[in-house]
Amino acid sequence: MVETILIAAAVIPALILLVRIYRLDRLESEPVSLLLGLLVLGVLSTVLASLSEQLGDLILAYFLPEASLAYRLLLYFGVVAFSEEGFKYLLLKKQTWRSPHFNCQFDGVVYAVFVSLGFAIWENIGYVLRYGLATAMARALTAIPGHACFGVFMGVWYGVARRQEMWGYPEDARRSRVMAVVLPALLHGLYDFIATQQRESLSLVFVAFVAVLFVAAYRLAKRTASHDRFIDPNAPYGE
Repeated sequence: MVETILIAAAVIPALILLVRIYRLDRLESEPVSLLLGLLVLGVLSTVLASLSEQLGDLILAYFLPEASLAYRLLLYFGVVAFSEEGFKYLLLKKQTWRSPHFNCQFDGVVYAVFVSLGFAIWENIGYVLRYGLATAMARALTAIPGHACFGVFMGVWYGVARRQEMWGYPEDARRSRVMAVVLPALLHGLYDFIATQQRESLSLVFVAFVAVLFVAAYRLAKRTASHDRFIDPNAPYGE
């Protein structure tokens, strides 16, 4: 019974955000089978990212003292952020890039958020079962929205890349796909770096950062959804 409550506490906040993003898709609902598959791929990305992070941590620790600023910066911005966001992106692209259902720019946001929150759900279950209900409450206000926000920024650029590719501008699409990884990775690295500082004075900075990140991502998602339209390969570039 206790485990059921803890798992529910770990999963429900992510489900609320998933439903919200799903409902923002005003043009055409995505197939449930595709979305469930993306959640599963999000879970798989946690395994791949964990292995990558362990290897990266070993390499960093060999060259740098673990208490050094250089070690922490490389760990959070390089190893952790790019492992997690990189594997999310790779699995996202493999599953959806050539999908006939990917026919609107906002679809990219939906797909990326589902992968990101699949990652967050699995990660959150592990934390909550280990540390309890208080951790579930804290992560419902920080880690879960954080992963959703990273997914929004990834998905916006991923959707732009899809439109550019279908318009016949592969170089622009490639640059946008790079941004779909780099921007959320940088935000993820900043999130982790601030969150792991031991100074109490930074706790308010962290709360403010999460709040600003969430508001910015939510407004970006709403704006992208409200201006969304079906991708027409014959439309002039930029229209």
